[in-house]
Amino acid sequence: MDMRIAIPSEQPGGLFAAIGQHFGHCDLYTLVDISGGEVTQVTTLPNVPHQQGGCMAPVNHLAQNGVTTLIAGGMGMRPLMGFNQVGIEVYHGAAAPSVSRAVEALLAGELKRFTPEVTCGGGHG
Repeated sequence: MDMRIAIPSEQPGGLFAAIGQHFGHCDLYTLVDISGGEVTQVTTLPNVPHQQGGCMAPVNHLAQNGVTTLIAGGMGMRPLMGFNQVGIEVYHGAAAPSVSRAVEALLAGELKRFTPEVTCGGGHG
């Protein structure tokens, strides 16, 4: 199945970057394109300022860039609902030591989907 995965990342991004713990406040996203179960392309996408459009700014930014799946550490209820509305599946992957390990875990079916029960209050959880 083809997908574009976004992972909040610390600088400089890429497969060996550490995962940013809160999607809305990361420096950038590492975008990993998957086709036939294989990584076909890795790029980075700068995050947008949180002030412009609040929690929905990163949601719309990722949707406009073709993202179908997000692996995140922490997230509040509003952005999770936003991702659900735009058709982006969200998975919990904060325990992975790197972007590449998070992608491997997702492809192996090891990551849990984000549900409203595991959201945080926004930056303080």
